Amino acid sequence: MTERGAGLRTRLVDVGVELVTTEGVQALSLREIARRAGVSHGAPRRYFPTHLELLSAIARRGFEDLAARGAAALGDGTGSPRRQVATLGRVYLDFALAHRGMHELMFRHDLLESDTLGLRDASLPVFGLLVDLVGRARPDVDARLVAGALLANLYGIAQLWTWGSLQLTTGADDVTPLLDAALDAHLGREDR
Repeated sequence: MTERGAGLRTRLVDVGVELVTTEGVQALSLREIARRAGVSHGAPRRYFPTHLELLSAIARRGFEDLAARGAAALGDGTGSPRRQVATLGRVYLDFALAHRGMHELMFRHDLLESDTLGLRDASLPVFGLLVDLVGRARPDVDARLVAGALLANLYGIAQLWTWGSLQLTTGADDVTPLLDAALDAHLGREDR
């Protein structure tokens, strides 16, 4: 790919990231991305043969961002495995609530070509870290299943919080007690 082509490819993904961040998944049409990138509506097809491939490249950016935030929050990783899971849970919820459109896209595998463009390479390590920490915190369980259940729980918290449902049903004004309850449910209670 030429330098110009790489630049246009990057610009299309940048525009898609901005669009999903500001307007949500429903705004991610090839035509709209091309229009905002200042190119013809057929130009994206030269770099992304399918709409799904462009969406995957956009979602990859979300996973890379989430992974970087998690790594920064964990620092040197010297906390207990449970504390580290709590830190990752908080990072995940903060990301999901601040970047709702990107969060939705990242987990919509029905919209993504996860085996192309390195999307799996970006998403699986994030989950792998969670599995490792859950396994160290709870060596008595199948860490992949418990990590998957915890992720589903956190996804549900983020989505229901976004819709205002949890504030209504729980009276909570912050997600922290819900995160703590999810951690207790999946990892057992921790003395606080």
